[in-house]
Amino acid sequence: MNCFFEISKLSMLLLCFLVFLAGFVDASAGGGGLISIPAYLSTGMPAHMALGCNKLSAGCGCVLSVLKFWRGGAVRIRTALIAAAGSFAGSACGAMTALLLSDRTIKAMMLIILPCAAALILFKRNMGDEDRSYLLRPYKAAALALAIGLLVGFYDGIFGPGTGTFAIMAFSAVMGFDLKTASGNAKLLNLASNAAALVTFAASGNILYSVALPAAVCGIAGNFAGAHMALTKGSRFIRPMMLLVLALLMLKILWDLLA
Repeated sequence: MNCFFEISKLSMLLLCFLVFLAGFVDASAGGGGLISIPAYLSTGMPAHMALGCNKLSAGCGCVLSVLKFWRGGAVRIRTALIAAAGSFAGSACGAMTALLLSDRTIKAMMLIILPCAAALILFKRNMGDEDRSYLLRPYKAAALALAIGLLVGFYDGIFGPGTGTFAIMAFSAVMGFDLKTASGNAKLLNLASNAAALVTFAASGNILYSVALPAAVCGIAGNFAGAHMALTKGSRFIRPMMLLVLALLMLKILWDLLA
């Protein structure tokens, strides 16, 4: 069925550009799905196919981001792996919970959560400026990493957009990582969550590879550029990008509720 879907060359070019932009945003502050998912849907493809294609392009870009942050010394492997394991489990629980809640209820909940998240970034201006994670004892750091993975993964399963942004905030505000390292840790967490969903979509035949693979190349390029900016500019670049992602997410939710 999926093999009969085609898009025009102009739509493909626009899609590739938007996936590049999504990768740039996602690598630095999370939330790239706010751009890429509507981009895939705008081609006219079915929703499940759009989500499947997005998971492939986002997953490929996420792998590149993890490698670049790791090479830049901005990933704490032990913390990130524990959080990734928690994210995998939390995402599964979140997906099951989402089936019990209405779409409108979930979005209404987010309209309360998002302003609180934006206020935290605005008023806690020193958040992520310097690394204070060394103050945590190893067992406490492991417990917090697992809790972050479970909660953020749960959010990813129940709702999704902005997962990377919330992961960065949690690693920085709760564990004391600077925003650059928090971003690197968040990428590995996000990769685990994406992997679970990607396997599901691929097994159900909801990935159109002729569209998703070229878009994935553009997503990788966007992630490379975004990760480079995050590594070189640090919190001065990441904090404004996070606020932009939260604002876009809130506008999208309001639009969906009003529509």
